[in-house]
Amino acid sequence: MLYLRENLSFDSARIEILQEDTADGKGKNLYMKGICVQGGVRNHNERVYPVQEIEKAVQRINEQTKGGYSVLGELDHPDDLKINLDRVSHMITDMWMDGPNGCGKLRILPTPMGQLVEVMLKNGVKLGVSSRGSGNVNESNGHVSDFDMITCDIVAQPSAPNAYPKAIYEQLQNSKSGYRALNMSKEISLTDPTDKKVQKFLAEEVKRFIQELKV
Repeated sequence: MLYLRENLSFDSARIEILQEDTADGKGKNLYMKGICVQGGVRNHNERVYPVQEIEKAVQRINEQTKGGYSVLGELDHPDDLKINLDRVSHMITDMWMDGPNGCGKLRILPTPMGQLVEVMLKNGVKLGVSSRGSGNVNESNGHVSDFDMITCDIVAQPSAPNAYPKAIYEQLQNSKSGYRALNMSKEISLTDPTDKKVQKFLAEEVKRFIQELKV
């Protein structure tokens, strides 16, 4: 079994940004909604996911969410199938088929990484998605079999059609404004994510980081 991840830009994933009332009606949840993995086409990694493989993967994710299991996703693209809790930014609340494609709805969580994703989205940053899973790949035609999708992560917009997206988390740690924004988001998640004054300071730091990130 191979480790498989496939990236889609904001536009190719047809991402929609939604806000919906929380269960108690006292706030709003932020969502990203769009294509998580494409079926029946040869992608930039020269792999083809048959539609029936996508259908089975979507069904398994839905069985987990309906069974009370939280399908969490991260900001960026880890190098393995493990979910790193310190980098979790969202959870998949629903998946469905739209033609040959597996689509999903991602609820942004009030975690440190979720806080950063929310501010970036609200400031017009077009973030993409990256499916993460395992499977076998036929060497002769690139067709994927036994596909098991673990989650769908949030990634930066690739700089070119065949380019790999920049690693946002690494740049957060390595740039001055990114490091400040990262620490501030961690503090907010431990105190009050709805504090408007603190959110304003975070937004200012993230804007500086966005200029450096150039996404």
